Amino acid sequence: MKLKRFLLRYFPPGIILEYSRKSGEVETKAIDLLNLTHETDVEVLINQIVFEEPLISESKKPMLRKLIYRLIDKLETKNTQRFYLFKILRAHILPLTNCGFNKSGSKFITGSYDRTCRVWDTLSGEELLTLEGHRNVVYAIAFNNPFGDKVVTGSFDKTAKIWDAVSGACLHTLKGHQTEIVCVAFNSMGTQTATGSMDNSAKLWDVEMGQLLWTLEGHTAEIVSLNFSTDGDKLLTGSFDYTAKLWDVGNGQCVHTLSGHRGEISSTQFDFTGDYCVTASIDRSCKLWDVNSGQCMETLRGHSDEVLDVAFNSTGARLATASADCTVRVYNVMTGACIAILIGHEGEISKTQFSPNGAKIITASSDKTCRLWNVETGECLQILEGHTDEIFSCAFNYEGDTIITGSKDNTCRIWKDNFFMPVDEEDDEED
Repeated sequence: MKLKRFLLRYFPPGIILEYSRKSGEVETKAIDLLNLTHETDVEVLINQIVFEEPLISESKKPMLRKLIYRLIDKLETKNTQRFYLFKILRAHILPLTNCGFNKSGSKFITGSYDRTCRVWDTLSGEELLTLEGHRNVVYAIAFNNPFGDKVVTGSFDKTAKIWDAVSGACLHTLKGHQTEIVCVAFNSMGTQTATGSMDNSAKLWDVEMGQLLWTLEGHTAEIVSLNFSTDGDKLLTGSFDYTAKLWDVGNGQCVHTLSGHRGEISSTQFDFTGDYCVTASIDRSCKLWDVNSGQCMETLRGHSDEVLDVAFNSTGARLATASADCTVRVYNVMTGACIAILIGHEGEISKTQFSPNGAKIITASSDKTCRLWNVETGECLQILEGHTDEIFSCAFNYEGDTIITGSKDNTCRIWKDNFFMPVDEEDDEED
């Protein structure tokens, strides 16, 4: 095996090794640096990596040092970062259902009751494509990040569609669900997509062929949330039957049923490693689960109303829970301790997300504002105001310099920070 080049993964921090086998095949492997901080002893880390990784020789230490310092630079918190309104996009005539970025944030998509999904250029605000063909509300949408060349849409017409995000061509129509499709996801390789429906089932599909791989049956009420693990071998589904289920993607079998909540599941998430997952419920609690054993490790209480959304940071060390009680609680995943309570919204919080480097959190609320918070102190850093109805969606791009908010006022707003500089998507170092 011969090392060809290093690739940097900023969030969560890691170095990807691209190498060739004797047969000439090129493969990659990741060195995860999830515990990297400004306090890390870089020389000790370099020696450890060279000792443990046969692909990296002593002569590569200077390159390794350079890459690790670049990763540490990305962890820096810009204390003076402020977001300003960059563009208002009146996306659809009828109400919006969802919006989302591609990896770099150069494009975003919107779904609507007008039966379409639209693809937008973030910088110009120009509509690039209208994806037409559904016969009812387009409710769930997703890019196949990190690639961003395909979009999946799930509709109340009981079908999902896979689209070419460049040409706008409909590549496949995925038929088989009996009722509305309300959640969709791609795996990280972009090879499979999953759909969750009000018919109590989820389905796994092959993206290239548009063929059904497995129907995941066992829930006794609608599936409202689904996620692939990072390496794509497991799928997590959350249902109104008070349970979540973990599925083996390879054979379509249910591995574990996660029981214990006393109300409908509202949101689910894997951490980056895929060792843990979290479920949020309208029973006012969240539960942290061991994926391998299916055991509940921790029940996170403290909210006084339904928990509506949950999010891990990129390394899986922190967890945020958003609630109808107008607060977000931030937890240390290892200890289960609540380290911050984000207080200030005057309406329920339906969406929360960490910034890529994990230093900040954004929250979307029915009080018509999106807020930006310091994770460690719980301080509100900025209020993004201007929407005239509740905000149901908010997201950072990969660099953390752009935020998108989607509102029931039928607009999307793009917010850029005062450091905004367009960046190249690929970041690699030739050997």
